[in-house]
Amino acid sequence: QVQLVESGGGLVQTGGSLTLACAASVVIDRPYAMGWYRQVPGKSRELVASLTSDGTDEYVDSVKGRFTISGDNVPNSVFLQMDSLKPEDTAVYYCNFKSLAIELWGQGAQVTVSS
Repeated sequence: QVQLVESGGGLVQTGGSLTLACAASVVIDRPYAMGWYRQVPGKSRELVASLTSDGTDEYVDSVKGRFTISGDNVPNSVFLQMDSLKPEDTAVYYCNFKSLAIELWGQGAQVTVSS
């Protein structure tokens, strides 16, 4: 079964750091985009950061300068380094892989930032 497996997340104090990791169970052909989304109860899922197979990355304004997305091609993995965390970063974080042939979602990882 093709799937994404997430790891990381947890509870951290304001100003702390966490790293999320996500790996695909199959090799995903280029071109593709990898991304991290987050969702809080009652709100729609928000794209936090994305990285394309040609190395282009983008971030939502609220995390610029604090979060860093990176990835490996073999196996297809994506990471999100989160620094200087704030209580408003609290959410369930989902990884996403999208290519011409397939779109996959991770199971979600809870990130909680205490004030």
